[in-house]
Amino acid sequence: MNYHQYYPIDVVNGPGTRCTLFVAGCIHQCRGCYNQSTWRLDSGVPFTQEIEDSIIADLQDTRINRQGLSLSGGDPLHPANVPAILKLVQRVRTVCPQKDIWLWTGYKREELTPEQQKVVRLLNVLVDGKFEQSLYDPGLIWRGSSNQVIHKLR
Repeated sequence: MNYHQYYPIDVVNGPGTRCTLFVAGCIHQCRGCYNQSTWRLDSGVPFTQEIEDSIIADLQDTRINRQGLSLSGGDPLHPANVPAILKLVQRVRTVCPQKDIWLWTGYKREELTPEQQKVVRLLNVLVDGKFEQSLYDPGLIWRGSSNQVIHKLR
């Protein structure tokens, strides 16, 4: 898996102060997407064990309390990303069980594969659905268009 950006301190992508990872790869290629540079799987830089360890360390840092981890992109549930994302969320659940995990995907919850569902079962919140430019609403919180659904899973 490749990623484009990791923010160890973020207050925009989910509630509270968070760690946020933007991964590479998206098949949806939504018209009006604000993050088109992340569409190609081979864009960005490799997601390494070192970056994963940094995320865990940041989530455990008591100097700046983080509420949780946000995963966006690109699409964290792109089939090529699922193994690395699953490994990461499993580790967060084990090592930082008090932290919440949010994930944004262009897939709809009901169309997820069994492998993608393994990830979703570990999430607190799933925001699903493609960005629809005609349904764009700047007043929405944590989503760009009104068709996208915030699923509170835990």
